[in-house]
Amino acid sequence: MSWFEEYFEFTEYRTNMKTEVLAGITTFMTMAYILFVNPAILSDAIGKEAFNSLVAVTALAAGISTIIMGLYAKKPFALAPGMGLNAYFAYSVVIGMGYDWRVALAAVFVEGILFIVLSVTKVRSAIIHAIPLSQKYAVGAGIGLFLTFIGLNDVGLLTAFVDESGVLKFTGFNVSALATKPIMLFFFGLFLAGVLITLRIKGALLISIITTSILGWITGAAPWPDHIFSTPNISYTFLKLDLQGLLNVGAIGVVFAFFMVDFFDTLGTVTGLSAKAGFLTKEGKVPDAEKVLLTDAIGTTFGALLGTSTVTTYIESAAGIEEGGRTGMTALVTGLLFLAVGLFIAPLAQAIPAFATAPALVIVGYYMLSAIRGVDFDDASEAIPAFLVLITIPYTYSIADGIGMGFISYTILKLFSGRGKEIHPLMYILTLIFIGYFAYLGGVF
Repeated sequence: MSWFEEYFEFTEYRTNMKTEVLAGITTFMTMAYILFVNPAILSDAIGKEAFNSLVAVTALAAGISTIIMGLYAKKPFALAPGMGLNAYFAYSVVIGMGYDWRVALAAVFVEGILFIVLSVTKVRSAIIHAIPLSQKYAVGAGIGLFLTFIGLNDVGLLTAFVDESGVLKFTGFNVSALATKPIMLFFFGLFLAGVLITLRIKGALLISIITTSILGWITGAAPWPDHIFSTPNISYTFLKLDLQGLLNVGAIGVVFAFFMVDFFDTLGTVTGLSAKAGFLTKEGKVPDAEKVLLTDAIGTTFGALLGTSTVTTYIESAAGIEEGGRTGMTALVTGLLFLAVGLFIAPLAQAIPAFATAPALVIVGYYMLSAIRGVDFDDASEAIPAFLVLITIPYTYSIADGIGMGFISYTILKLFSGRGKEIHPLMYILTLIFIGYFAYLGGVF
């Protein structure tokens, strides 16, 4: 028996090297789209000149974090900069609120440190129990709509922008764009991804992005890449975070929003993946959960130092688990592929047009929106706050505003309907924090 087989306990999990390697490759295939999409989103806020650096940073953050997950937590879970959180970073914090991108990176870094502290203490469980389940579902679904909104806006089907005062301007659906070549290619990519997903083809989003891009290059809708490979360079964003810029009352809300979304997204993802892999105990607990959450927190902190938004555990890891991956060897293979491939494809990634990546945003939005099924719509005190979260996030371009609206409305409805006992004491504190946050944004103080 090799060192790998013994270290990752292949016998206990009834797996073998071939299965684990194939599972790792499968997970990478389903996640590789992030190498194209994350730089596209973040460069809208940081600057297009940062694109090449962001490709390398995305690959490094995903690769190293996933390798840590494999070697330390020994779970077949892969990590990368999170969808939704990167959109919040770019469109809400930087473009919407007007914070410099270096300050936004500092907020991600602080959030990561907080997550590390909570991962090794019992405070984490207190916060978990305080937030209503319906709010957790609603935030995930709201981010899904947010991503869909961004995808449609990227290709010009919707015309929306945040003005200098941070107000979202929405001018409606652009019917005249339907007959243009980029929009037709967008719908091709969208339906191709949909068909592949329906047929359960692995790597559907990546296949859609590459195929649509090639068609775009062939038809002249986008220029061909000058070359495919280059030497990685992360100097544009590496260690550029501005911690001093966080010494602002409004920035507290930014850190809090990053933390809340990452915290609950990670918990939900890890629980779901553990259930799929058969890791859950009879009590529903995740074995070595602290190691998994600590790895996730380290990934976020490390990613901020590199220059990317929050790193989180990816639900796409389920593809590798479906292929039989049960140990950290799966994650190790995925992480190594991110480093081997992602670090050197910046020119190719930069040539990927928006009409090829936008379908991926819409499909990821679809995946995330499905979380709303967990809300009890027969209970208005649960459903109305969830609905307010769902519409506030996309129509304010702010995940933080959506979370705040949900917490405040949930507390008010429960309290004034005589069901105050259902509110966790910590929810009152969180509600007051968001009331103060909104009062600050509104210029009350």
